[in-house]
Amino acid sequence: MTAEVINLRQFKRDKARGDQDRQAQVNRAAFGRTKAQRILEKTRVLQDKSKLDAHLREDSGTPSDPA
Repeated sequence: MTAEVINLRQFKRDKARGDQDRQAQVNRAAFGRTKAQRILEKTRVLQDKSKLDAHLREDSGTPSDPA
């Protein structure tokens, strides 16, 4: 009955790599959007803002005194 010889340095590296992979998976779920998706959302926000600004009323420049 002989035990299998384990290289501790390789074991530590494999464990660290697995931890990094798990953290990367969590980050992809939280922040993962492609560049195209980010650009699309940014352009939609800008278009919505532009449409909203186009419908603003222009003030006549003189403040009305409600009192």
